[in-house]
Amino acid sequence: MPELAPVAHLVDRDPQVTPQQMADSLVPPSQFTTASFASYRPDPEYASQAEVRDAVEAFVATQPEPAKRGLFGRKRKEPETPARSGVYLDGGFGVGKTHLLAAAYHAASGRKTFGTFIEYTALVGALGFQGAVDLLRGTSLVCIDEFELDDPGDTMVMTRLIKELSETGTRFAATSNTPPGALGEGRFAAQDFLREIQAMSDRFDTMRIDGLDFRRRAVDESASVVDDVPSVLATLSSVTTSRTGGPARVTQDDFRSVVAHLASVHPSKYVALVDGLDAVGLTDVQAFTDQTDALRWVALVDRLYDAQVRIVASGIPLDTVYPEVMLEGGYRKKYLRAASRVVALTRAETEASAETEPRAS
Repeated sequence: MPELAPVAHLVDRDPQVTPQQMADSLVPPSQFTTASFASYRPDPEYASQAEVRDAVEAFVATQPEPAKRGLFGRKRKEPETPARSGVYLDGGFGVGKTHLLAAAYHAASGRKTFGTFIEYTALVGALGFQGAVDLLRGTSLVCIDEFELDDPGDTMVMTRLIKELSETGTRFAATSNTPPGALGEGRFAAQDFLREIQAMSDRFDTMRIDGLDFRRRAVDESASVVDDVPSVLATLSSVTTSRTGGPARVTQDDFRSVVAHLASVHPSKYVALVDGLDAVGLTDVQAFTDQTDALRWVALVDRLYDAQVRIVASGIPLDTVYPEVMLEGGYRKKYLRAASRVVALTRAETEASAETEPRAS
C-alpha cells in the first residue's frame, strides 16, 4: 500500500509558464496519445460518425496544393470560392470530435501542433502576433480543439492567424460545438465582425457529427457527490499510486475559494495549475451567480478533463452549478460541455476513464 502524500491546496498553486513551455505543450492530451482512425468506434445508429471519420482520414492523407492566396483573398477574375484549407468538425458533446482531431494529428506528416482554442490565443498573447506566426510557420497541420469565439479580440486574432498561416500552406483541423458561421452568436456583436467570421468559415469544409454523449451513456446523468471529501481523498490516496510512481497527489479546497483563485491565474496557465495531480477535492459546491466565474470554471474543467484528474466533490452536483439564466445565454454549449465532463470526472477512476471509451470530445 503506497504511502499517503500530504493533501495540498489548489489555491496555493501559482504556476509560471514560459512561451517555450506553451509551444512544447501543443500536443494531444495524454488520453489521446494513441488515438487513431482505426480505434475510433462509430455508433452504428449515427452514420455521420463513420462518414466524418473517413472524410477526415482522407483529408489528412491528401497532399495539399501550394497556397496561391490568403484567407481573405479571392481570385478577381474567377468567381469561385476560396480553396479549402481545413476541416471543421461540428457536433455535440462526447461524439468523438477530439478523438478524430488527435487521430488527424498522429496521422499527419511533417510539423504539426494540437491545442485548444485558448492555448493558441494565449500563445499569441505571450509571443505577440508575429512571434506566434513565426513559431507556427512551416507547420503542415494545426489542430484546434474547442473552437469558440467569445469576444471580438479573439475573433480578430484567430482570423489573422489562420490567414497568415494558410498563405504559406498550413492546413487546419478544428472542432467545435458551434458551426463556424455561428461563432460568436449571443456572446458579442457578431454582426460587426461578420466579414472576418465568414472569411474564416469559408476556409473550412464543415462536417457535422451526430450522436449521443458517450460520457453520459454509461452512468447516471448527474455528477457524483460525496458526504465527506477528506475521507474519500484519504482512501483514494491510500489505494492509488500516482502516475509518476509515488503516492497519489491530491488537493482539497472549498469550491468558492478555487473559483476566486481562478481570477488571479490566467487561463493559459490552468494546464500548469493541474499538472501532476491525480485528484481534486472540492467542498461545498454551490451554483454560480457570476458568469465570469462560471466561464473560468469551464476553462479549468477542460484542463482537468484533458489531464484526466478525478474530481471528488460535496455540495450540489457539479453539473448543476449553472442557473437557468446562464444556460439560456450565448455560452450554453460551453456550460453543457463542462457538465458532461464533470459527470465523467466525478464518477471514473483517472486512468480507467480514459481507456473504457476511446471516443471523447
